[in-house]
Amino acid sequence: MGIVAGLDSSPDFTRIVVCDTDTGAVLRQGYAAHPVESPDGGRPSDVDPQAWLLSLGEAAGGGLLEGVQAIGVSSQQNALIALDAQGNTVRPALVGGDKRAQVAAADLVDALGGREAWAQAVGSVPQAAHPVTKLRWLAKNEPENARRAAVLLQAHDWLVWQLLGRPARRTTDRGGASGTGYWSAATGGYRPDLVELALGHQAVLPEVIGPSDAAGTTPEGLLISAGTGETMAAAFGLGLGLGDAVVSLGASGSVMAVHPEALDDRSGMITSLADATGMHLPVVTTLNAVRTLRGTAELLGLPDLESLSDLAVKSTPGAHGLVLLPYLEGERTPNLPHTAGTLSGLRRESMKPEHLARAAFEGMLCGLADALDVLRGRGVAVRRIFLLGPAAELPAVQASAPSLFGAQVVVPQPADYAAIGAARQAAWALGVSQGALDPRTPPAWQGAAAQVLEPGEELAVGQAVRQQFTAVREHTHPGAFRS
Repeated sequence: MGIVAGLDSSPDFTRIVVCDTDTGAVLRQGYAAHPVESPDGGRPSDVDPQAWLLSLGEAAGGGLLEGVQAIGVSSQQNALIALDAQGNTVRPALVGGDKRAQVAAADLVDALGGREAWAQAVGSVPQAAHPVTKLRWLAKNEPENARRAAVLLQAHDWLVWQLLGRPARRTTDRGGASGTGYWSAATGGYRPDLVELALGHQAVLPEVIGPSDAAGTTPEGLLISAGTGETMAAAFGLGLGLGDAVVSLGASGSVMAVHPEALDDRSGMITSLADATGMHLPVVTTLNAVRTLRGTAELLGLPDLESLSDLAVKSTPGAHGLVLLPYLEGERTPNLPHTAGTLSGLRRESMKPEHLARAAFEGMLCGLADALDVLRGRGVAVRRIFLLGPAAELPAVQASAPSLFGAQVVVPQPADYAAIGAARQAAWALGVSQGALDPRTPPAWQGAAAQVLEPGEELAVGQAVRQQFTAVREHTHPGAFRS
């Protein structure tokens, strides 16, 4: 059919891949950092969206998009762009996990009647990052800007709208809408009352179009697909299907899986997102993943995580009885916001650096296995687990993860999966528009090149380590997982 492009506008950069429509093979790619600086050197909370367009233009330079027939857009989630009645931005976009909005999140939870009420309404409980929470912050702290806010978009919505020449019709997709806090994956509809609860008045929301629908065509004839959030695009780029889960190892951790229906979780531990194919992506988050490893490395005087991994593999499964509950920042799964970490099982023979290193890796992975079990407990099939993040390459992680998770573990080679997923979406929309593809079946692209790890004979050992961890957790925090 030709070639398509996928662009991923992350918090820090834009990356573009140009792919063959039939196989998904990456033919060309471009990159540009966002021209955004924060006074304190950190990631800014307020960003002029024009910076994303400048970065996009630079990444597409040198004829990168020559011959491209369709473009898909993936972008950072949780960015809120408020437009006035004339289509101009009311203020810079509110992006990321904006700590300024933590009080607003608590206000919203109380205003609707608690965590359970939110979980039932939209499948998630407001956090500082959610657009609905940022609306409440705007209403409380910048009331004049709040009054001017007539249209609400997310980053990928805004970029698609710009690429199409700012038409009267504004669109989004199920994946992006499901992360706003005012659209329900379970009902497939907006909750305008929650926008009014947060902002103080109604606002125009983008039309939610189907996974294989086109948002429109540029004057030059370039088809633009629906677009989606980075998480959904990465899942699509990896080729996830039913039975697949993803464990992401960042400073905090997350577990998500493909499921045919939205999950109503009254405890609020599961965030019910939609994916980019018409399915669902229930997500469970932990506050402590790689930060547990970094803290342990610092405690042991080690320069990096590779050194910690080398030390850990000198120990044995179970770390000679040492168990680390890795709740260093409190924890979301289980819901223990005010707790601290716990080191249990100290004996003279276990007080060695290699055993503590091993306990850190096992504690992190057992915490994520607990999150996996939250999904399994709700009937989510988990037969294959994709392990993402630089820490997934560490030998100590790869040696323990399959047996602790109780499933095959796939470690994909590093690639721009969000951009690839956006390109796959573009190929789908293009194929449907040409009558070559079924609107219910995405193009069958090559799967991610990956290392595959099996639990094998270590499964029983890994499950014994899990039992040891669970016993300590239950003794220290009895009933932590009871709803």
